[in-house]
Amino acid sequence: MSAGLRDHEADLQRALRRLERATPFAEVMAERSLGESVQSDSKSLTVHKSPRVAGAIFRAWAGNQWAEAAASGLDSASIAAAVDGLETRLASATRGSPPPGESSTTVGAVEAAPARPLRDWGTERCVEWTKEVMRWAMAVPDVRFCQSALIWSEDERHYLNTAGSNCFQRSSRAYGVVVPVAAENGKSEFNAESVGSQGGAEALNGFDESLVTRTAELARQLLRAGKPPSGRMNVILDPGTSGTFAHESFGHGTEADQFLRDRTYLKPLLGQVVGPESLTIVDDGSVPGGWGSIAFDDEGHPGHRTLLIDHGRFVGALHDRETAAAFGTKPTANTRRSDFLSRAFVRMTNTIVEASDWNLDELVTEAGDGVILERWQSGMEDPLGGRMQLKVRLGHRIEHGKITDLVGPMALSGSVVEFLRDIRGVGNDRLELSPGMCGKGHGDYLPVGGGGAYLLSRAVVGAS
Repeated sequence: MSAGLRDHEADLQRALRRLERATPFAEVMAERSLGESVQSDSKSLTVHKSPRVAGAIFRAWAGNQWAEAAASGLDSASIAAAVDGLETRLASATRGSPPPGESSTTVGAVEAAPARPLRDWGTERCVEWTKEVMRWAMAVPDVRFCQSALIWSEDERHYLNTAGSNCFQRSSRAYGVVVPVAAENGKSEFNAESVGSQGGAEALNGFDESLVTRTAELARQLLRAGKPPSGRMNVILDPGTSGTFAHESFGHGTEADQFLRDRTYLKPLLGQVVGPESLTIVDDGSVPGGWGSIAFDDEGHPGHRTLLIDHGRFVGALHDRETAAAFGTKPTANTRRSDFLSRAFVRMTNTIVEASDWNLDELVTEAGDGVILERWQSGMEDPLGGRMQLKVRLGHRIEHGKITDLVGPMALSGSVVEFLRDIRGVGNDRLELSPGMCGKGHGDYLPVGGGGAYLLSRAVVGAS
């Protein structure tokens, strides 16, 4: 992406000075982005070039509510038109209370340039990468079909407000995925592996022939995998599934805009012990290179680590300035817009089950009998009822304290609160974040990460 977003700072500052005459507080988030998605399978190729998007969203306090106006361009005329419309709305606003919460005064710039930008590859090389990945997978016996994809994006954001905040960030993300499908005697099974982080082609370094071959071999093994056990039992979640639990089943309930609407089962539990002392869950937007990491949120607060569960006690929620004011606390750098045309919501960044002091062998011995859930596939939230469902591609039985047979796809379900209280051990694994996309409102998808450590608890399990 060519430089230039910061060249519009003078126009943006002039717009804020205009708005300052009509409101006690105004802010703007300007954005430029581009990217590309290449998807190949055994029969087709799809290339989608994301258009170069450039624009800005202005927000101002209108006495008792927020007013917004977007500029679908960064030229002076587009910015002036957005401000004209916002000034008209502010002129008829009722003079009331000051805006809720703290206004950011952060000043900073973070420009994380990728070592090997994928935009320099060009479409042809991106296509060849996906086809090479497919060739590796299709070389495995019984693999009859394969999909692969390479997606990259570059995004610049510049946040300014009338309190003096001036935050610029440039980020790049790269994501690769392979989905081999094995078939035999009319039966088919698939497996999937993905990698994603901030950066360019260097983010794909671990996505090599060895990884793809192992992924395809496991799809083949699933053809002969046994049925998973069913019923309530001891379960161990692998790190990726543990992160999915932290995000889907717990994290959404900690977004404090849900607290204000009384739409989360977790609200009355704040301050209470909900799990063992070995359990700590955080949302951390400051993880270096993390898929969901941010330098600043879209209210100008630096990304950082927020404790949600601290050694078993539910101690915190995720806040924007408005929810923080309502609950007498501080914003947590979790205000995020998927783009300049989308609403600002309280959103997660990287949601993590932090490592403790058990190794996997000790967890398996402690479990005695049960199942390990591996290769997370999806999760569902129930912010009101506090129920959960997680689906995985495969797992292994645990029998008499030993890992035994491979089993096929399964689902875990139950009460989140009961699952937390039944946790008996948390692993000491090295953190690896899985990349994902999370929606809120009418879509509004943005990058989030999840990860953690092996986790031993109890839940209902069955085939999916």
